[in-house]
Amino acid sequence: MIEKKQILLEEQGAVLVGVIQKDQTEEQVNEYLDELAFLAETAGAATIKIFKQRLQHPDSRTFVGKGKLEEIKEYVRSRNINLVIFDDELTGSQIQNIEKELGTKIIDRSDLILDIFASRARTAQAKVQVELAQYQYLLPRLKGMWSHLERQGAGIGSRGPGETEIETDRRIVKDKISLLRKRLQEIDKQAFTQRKDRGEFIRVALVGYTNVGKSTIMNLLSKSEVFAENKLFATLDTTTRKVVFEATPFLLSDTVGFIRKLPHHLVESFKSTLDEVREADVLLHVVDISHAQYEDQIGVVNKTLQELKAFEKPIVTIFNKMDLYRQKYFDEWISDEVKQDIERDLKEKWIGLTNNNCVFVSAIEKQNIEELRTIILHKVRDMYQIKYPYKTVFF
Repeated sequence: MIEKKQILLEEQGAVLVGVIQKDQTEEQVNEYLDELAFLAETAGAATIKIFKQRLQHPDSRTFVGKGKLEEIKEYVRSRNINLVIFDDELTGSQIQNIEKELGTKIIDRSDLILDIFASRARTAQAKVQVELAQYQYLLPRLKGMWSHLERQGAGIGSRGPGETEIETDRRIVKDKISLLRKRLQEIDKQAFTQRKDRGEFIRVALVGYTNVGKSTIMNLLSKSEVFAENKLFATLDTTTRKVVFEATPFLLSDTVGFIRKLPHHLVESFKSTLDEVREADVLLHVVDISHAQYEDQIGVVNKTLQELKAFEKPIVTIFNKMDLYRQKYFDEWISDEVKQDIERDLKEKWIGLTNNNCVFVSAIEKQNIEELRTIILHKVRDMYQIKYPYKTVFF
């Protein structure tokens, strides 16, 4: 069994590092680093300092340039920092070179996300998905990332002819990946059967960027208790509930949040969890309207839905956190009339862009939830007319 270094054992301080590459603006990279700080906080690390460097392309040896690495080294050593997080994926040799220079633990954004996913996985399916993604991430980084290898049944018969230790390590990991894929296929088959056995119900799935309030809306609509907190990836396992609005039943699913720079092997591992999105009849796209980059987040979600071939489904966009939007953008000097004008312009813009398929709510404050319920009810009834018209006589 291979032991991977545990990333975050307890609350600790961390330094973040980002590179502004030729096709990026400083504003974009600042936003990525803010998100990285939130990811670090979710995993249990407080951000002490952020380093940025503008480069045409990252240094192949150490990701950042020599001078910047020296600057980070001085800071880390003077303050006894034991964790440095890079905002982009590092190669095994880069991790090894940087750790050697800085003398501290180095992880990248993908490894941090995997760590959060591992801590949040509850079901057998989610645990296998995360473990598979971790091994796929580690395979090309073997040389730099493992402190030691512990083999079960090592010795005679376990090593191929003329193999070096690193080749043996790779073979063990590849075998593990193969085994996990088979196990995941079995779990997926069971999950598919369970979904088929749900009967002739219209399926509605909540989708959106991570931490936009999907689980809070799920709790409001289904009156069930789904884990919801102000952290990234609070929901990892898909939760499905049967909901009834005015004698009209349907299935409502809360799904894992999307995020920029999500490791591709993680997307691959979580394909089965995202089947809830693929197989849904109606999508509820939840947006945090109070977030400065909410339009970019909409773009990330739409791109992911296109990749999942789910973008053509009926979509209702739910602009959540209107209470925070007002707190953030309205102050005491703005008159009520001006506030109303700003809100009206905002709503008219998105009514036009979504073809009148949107609603503005505050899930925490329970504002405008009745309008949301009415919109969902109409969409669900429309889908019953298309898919199961013989059932509509009952409601």
